[in-house]
Amino acid sequence: MKRVNGDNSRRRVLLIYTGGTIGMKTDPESGALVPFDFTHIHQEFPVIQRLNVDIEVLPFDPIDSSNASPALWRALAAKIEENYDLFDGFVVLHGTDTMSYTSSALSFMLHGLAKPVVFTGSQIPIGVLRTDGRENLITAIEIAAAVDSEGKARVPEVSLYFQNRLFRANRSTKQSAERLSAFASFNYPPLAEVGVNIAYNDAAIHHPAEDETFGVESLLACDVMVVKIFPGLTEQTLNAMLSVEGLRGVILETYGSGNAPSGDWFIDSLRRAMERGVCVMNVTQCADGKVDMELYETGRRMQELGVVSGRDITLEAAVTKMMFMLGRGASGEALKSALRTSFRGEMNE
Repeated sequence: MKRVNGDNSRRRVLLIYTGGTIGMKTDPESGALVPFDFTHIHQEFPVIQRLNVDIEVLPFDPIDSSNASPALWRALAAKIEENYDLFDGFVVLHGTDTMSYTSSALSFMLHGLAKPVVFTGSQIPIGVLRTDGRENLITAIEIAAAVDSEGKARVPEVSLYFQNRLFRANRSTKQSAERLSAFASFNYPPLAEVGVNIAYNDAAIHHPAEDETFGVESLLACDVMVVKIFPGLTEQTLNAMLSVEGLRGVILETYGSGNAPSGDWFIDSLRRAMERGVCVMNVTQCADGKVDMELYETGRRMQELGVVSGRDITLEAAVTKMMFMLGRGASGEALKSALRTSFRGEMNE
């Protein structure tokens, strides 16, 4: 059934469950946590019927989000592609630990997206009395179904909703293992803030061009490594990491605004790797702020080598973007140029 934007029929949302804390409830007899059956969501939460939204549930075999991988990302992209014309929006339930990685990956894999794909989850199982999952789920569905005055999707991009705030997925990062406000977007404003009403930040929301068509690119390369700079890092250790067979991309987590050890050994290690065709992208270890490779001598030397500045990109977006671009077959200067370019609003130009 293909839907037409702007008609008066009920909106249709596909709820995709992959696992995570949100998918558990307490067994009334044993008191133990057992899987929650989202196919019975209307019986569990009758209030959802008041949203005036038709919800269909697509359960995956539940996984701990620590086991998330490109295989899961490809499966999610395929299901969204398969059901794209049948639904007005999509909600993906996912464990919090790697939600920003998965949602960032989907933001690159889905191009020409004109419908909402909202990721959410919870810190407390949905079957526990004071769960945060119930509000996260209900509001995510409402956002996925929301339209503007012209009947077009209100947030036609991959987003992440958690504890009253909607973020661009590839700008989000998990900031707390304990607080209910588990996620933040330090370098980009929320797409919406939820109180008595949902206040959409329309100026921050991405909309596809009129001539864009929806499609999926599923090829991802896993020969990528994250190297975090720390006091005491030795030349031997760095060389060992950069010499891994088949390595094609490195996300280098540096200090502050992109600074790193100033010794010749550090630059020489990077040079040898890059001479073998390894692409290096410089991102900051700081949650807030950006890389500026003009500030310090080591940054300027890395820039002269051809190290790419990640500016204000998150680690999660940098990793998944590198996988995506390598999967596309990009290499050399074309790869560096692509990494410097904001494809899905993942960094400021």
